[in-house]
Amino acid sequence: MSEFLDALVGFIWSKPVVYLCLFTGVFFSIRFLFVQFRCFPHAIALISGRYDNPNEKGQITHFQALMAALSATIGLGNIAGVAIAIALGGPGAVLWMWVVGIFGMATKYVECALGTHYRQENQDGTVTGGPMYYIEKGLGKQWKPLAVLFALCAIICSFCTGNMNQSNS
Repeated sequence: MSEFLDALVGFIWSKPVVYLCLFTGVFFSIRFLFVQFRCFPHAIALISGRYDNPNEKGQITHFQALMAALSATIGLGNIAGVAIAIALGGPGAVLWMWVVGIFGMATKYVECALGTHYRQENQDGTVTGGPMYYIEKGLGKQWKPLAVLFALCAIICSFCTGNMNQSNS
């Protein structure tokens, strides 16, 4: 089992995957004119409550939405990932984590925009959404098996990877 997991980790965190993540962030940064810098003042105004309207539809405030998005993004990587990166790559690894993180902000912007655009409002007023919704609705019904696979992988990850690694760290 240990050999299988080592092979799986070696495949997932191979150089092509890391380069793909970096390329995606660079692509979205250029495509959206460096939204992570250009819209930063608007983001601060949004989470500070300037645009909050108590009569607006929705279940959570802008700040609560930001915290939910950040809680899904930041986590185990900040617990153990930085220590592992410095131990394996030296102090220079921190620079590259910052670089990839800056470009990753554009990727996160696209992820949140797609989630907002393709969310579903239910009869009882609740809102559901996420990657499985924008895979199916954005790419078409023929991609529903991929959306189901994503949802199943998220369930497995929530019970296994996250909890076990966090308690171990």
